[in-house]
Amino acid sequence: MAYDFLNNNPLLQNMSPEKLQFLMNFASSKKPTEMKDMMPFLLSAMNSAKAGNIQFTEPETDLLVTILKQNMSSEEAAKADKILSVMKNARKNGS
Repeated sequence: MAYDFLNNNPLLQNMSPEKLQFLMNFASSKKPTEMKDMMPFLLSAMNSAKAGNIQFTEPETDLLVTILKQNMSSEEAAKADKILSVMKNARKNGS
């Protein structure tokens, strides 16, 4: 799978080497192809990052989700977008 969208991405220009390494490992890992498996996979990756003292900003997390959705059908990706939108709105509203 090509990750050409990572080249020249402004988010990567000032990213720490540890974050960048994590992102590249994430991009090259086998990812789920169904939305129902996406959240556990993403949460596991984020827990791994947290264990390594790596924290991602919201735009960086969005980039991780974009990478994750690369293997999904357009229908599954649309479902993922809806769920992530609800999660973001809940976080912003303090729910």
